[in-house]
Order: sequence, then C-alpha cells, then structure tokens
Amino acid sequence: MKPTLRAVAEAVGVSRSTVSNAYSRPDQLSTELRRRILDTARQMGYPGPDPTARSLRRGFVGAVGVLFTSRLSYAFTDPFAVRFLTGIAEAAERHGSSLLLVPLPADPAGAGKAVENAAVDGFCVYCAGDEEGILDTIRGRGLPFVTTAARPRAGDRWVGIDERAAARSVAEHLAGLGHRRVALLGDDVLSDAATGPLRVADVADVPHPTTRERLAGFADAFAAVGVAWPELTILSAPGNTRAAGAAAVRALDALAEPPTAVLACSDVLALGALDALAAAGGPRRAISVTGFDDIAEAATAGLTTVRQPGEEKGRSAAELLFDPPADASAGQILLPTTLVVRTSSGPLPRS
Repeated sequence: MKPTLRAVAEAVGVSRSTVSNAYSRPDQLSTELRRRILDTARQMGYPGPDPTARSLRRGFVGAVGVLFTSRLSYAFTDPFAVRFLTGIAEAAERHGSSLLLVPLPADPAGAGKAVENAAVDGFCVYCAGDEEGILDTIRGRGLPFVTTAARPRAGDRWVGIDERAAARSVAEHLAGLGHRRVALLGDDVLSDAATGPLRVADVADVPHPTTRERLAGFADAFAAVGVAWPELTILSAPGNTRAAGAAAVRALDALAEPPTAVLACSDVLALGALDALAAAGGPRRAISVTGFDDIAEAATAGLTTVRQPGEEKGRSAAELLFDPPADASAGQILLPTTLVVRTSSGPLPRS
C-alpha cells in the first residue's frame, strides 16, 4: 500500500499539519523536527504531498494557461507562435511560474470544458475562435485573463496591435504600385471552406477575429482606390501552413484573369504562395506577394510584410497577469507595427 501523510504523522508522533508544514512551511518547524519527519518519510517511501492538491488548497497553482484554437503541435511549429510563447516563458521564469498549453477544440462545448478543467491561476488567450464564450467561462471561474486583441470592455486587460490598420498599410503599398486585381489569402476564411477562391458576401462573415480584421484592412486600402469587396479574390487555405498557402495559390490557375498580387494574412501562408508561384514559373513569378508578422524566414525570402513584436507581445501579456497595474487603462497595451518592404512586391507588370 502506498504510504500516506497520515501514516508518516503517526510514525513520527505528530499531527498531519505538522508533516505538511515540513514540506510547504519549513520555517514553522525546528530544524531537528523537520529532519526527523523527512527522514521518516523517505524511509517509508512517502514522496510528499500532492503538489496540485496542495496548490489548489492554498489557491495558487503556479501555472498560466495559454489558449489557442489549433493542434498542440502548432505551438511548437508555427514561427510566430514560438516567438510569442518565448516571451511568455521569459516572464513566467522571472515570476517562478510555468505554462500550460491548452489547445481548444472547435466545438464550443469542448472548448468550454477545456477551460473549466485547466488547473491554472489565469489565462492568456492567444487566439480563440469563440472568444466571447471562452471569456465568459473564464469569468465564471473567477480567474484573471489577458487577450492578444483589443477588447471593448474597460476593465479587460489586453496586449495587441491595430490589426486592421497594419493590414491596410501593406495593402496601400501594393495599391500605390498600381495593383488593382488582387487576391487576399487567409486560413480557414469560412468554416469548412474549400481550398482556393470562394465567395464571401461580406468581410463581417469571416468568423476568426484576427483573419477578419486583416482582411478588412486589406479591403479598406483597395476600396480607397475604387476596388470594392466583391471585386477582390478571396483565397482560403486549410490551415496556417506553408503547404496550405501553396495549395490555395495553385487554385488561381482556374481563374481566367489571375491577380497581379497576393496579400496573405501571415508570413507562413505568403511563403507557401511564393513556393507555388516559383514552381509555376513564367508570368506567375511576376505576381507580387506580401505577408504579415515578419518571421525569420521572411527576410531570407525577401518577403514584404508587416512586422509585429512577437516576444514583446508574449512578455507584456504575461506581465499583466503576474503583476497587474492598479490603473485599468495601463492594462491595455497597443504595440507598434512596421511595414517592411522587400523584393517580393513590385510595380504592376506591364502587359
């Protein structure tokens, strides 16, 4: 039979709370008594109180949950996600805490259960499809949270960028180069959307908030030069991967008039677009491509993109959880972005 805390207490002749204090509050015991308790526990094979149960009893788990709507492997393979998590991890180390990665199932009920069952002290909502439902579940648990997108509620804490304005900046760059026939590329633009061009009645119909804001920013810039939303080609990739981006762009071959530029909602998708266009050769190689994030490979590929501070976003989000400011407005941080122009974008090709 597995030895228990009670058994150790009886063997030493002390109370169970005294044995517990030997592990969690050693300053409450004399050096001799604590040594006797730990020696007896070791001889009996008792490993010590369960750390999770002990943490929950004192209302502190020592972990922050990071929520995202992707497979667990996404956290280790997506370049921007890795940068973001690096920033969170650096802050967690300084505060003696750890991270719990919580991938959210697509169905709201499953996502809610994942949030309810996570043993954490608070949450960082990295990307969540049904964000309002997720936040309601977190509020129901009475736990603090920080999101990575601006929130309308005054008391909510968030660290983000102006997604729409940042996307508009790169679209204005292409519009200024003369591009009017363009394709906008996002992952899973609509639920269960097929790979390739699709009809989207209105940008408001796009369910994922980040994709929606970036597509809206692209559309703003082209509307300003007379290109309405229905005139834009919308491409949906089955996931935010390089292969998915390439597959979506290959579908442009079915169009009678292919676009002269592709604006991707992420660098990973943009790199896939460059792969597909390079393989196609000929006029396709002249199509301009832009991305978003400025991951390390973007510079190597000469990708024009929007730079946002990934590590800083993660660090700032974690700090708002570990050390929340007294002033509510200080808990809302808008980070800067920068348009980085490289060789993947150029003037409208002459016919």
